[in-house]
Amino acid sequence: MPWTATVLTMFPEAFPGPLGVSLIGAARTEHDLWRLETVDIRGFSTDKRGFLDDTPAGGGPGQVMRADVIAAAVDTVERAGRPLLVMSARGRPLTQALAKDWAAGPGLILLCGRFEGVDQRVIEARGFEEVAVGDAVLAGGEAAAMVAIEACVRLLPGVLGEAASLAEESFEDGLLEHPQYTRPRTFEGLDIPEVLLSGHHGEIARWRRRQREQVTQERRPDLWDAHLAKSDDRRETER
Repeated sequence: MPWTATVLTMFPEAFPGPLGVSLIGAARTEHDLWRLETVDIRGFSTDKRGFLDDTPAGGGPGQVMRADVIAAAVDTVERAGRPLLVMSARGRPLTQALAKDWAAGPGLILLCGRFEGVDQRVIEARGFEEVAVGDAVLAGGEAAAMVAIEACVRLLPGVLGEAASLAEESFEDGLLEHPQYTRPRTFEGLDIPEVLLSGHHGEIARWRRRQREQVTQERRPDLWDAHLAKSDDRRETER
């Protein structure tokens, strides 16, 4: 059975979206390297109007997705060892390490929240893990679910072709990726750095490493501090 993502959503028509194009799309439709399923949550509403939300307990604005409707929907899905995720701005941050763990498994089951969120009781009762794709609030979980799925699928063997192309990407070793260049050699007065045209692989590797360190220090000091701490721990272990 290929790696499978099952998405519980009010809007199954949103999928596959970006997951249906380029190498990731071809990996699903042409090579069966992964599969995508959607479950329409609206079909599990017991309300004759199809509502699956209600007012927040304790008052406040907006609506909350009902626990009984979500439970009925997720209980129709064969879990098969797959983690249950609910896409939520208050969730655990999505990281490359998480994507690698999930990509090594059988797949994911993802719940796309809407309105003010999902009744906490179904999150706890079914063992959902809340996951966020950034420090921003979206209108719904569909876009976030696509991000999580793509982060995993691109790591599956055969999807992107060359495993070596993944080795120096951002977050793989705690650093952000170095800048990339290609032809033309000069663009609007800006040249490709000479070292990249030198053919000296050792110098190129050192330049790229310095660039990765500099970019990480400037843009993600949190990652840089973690990288330094990890390097210190490794040196201490080697003594």
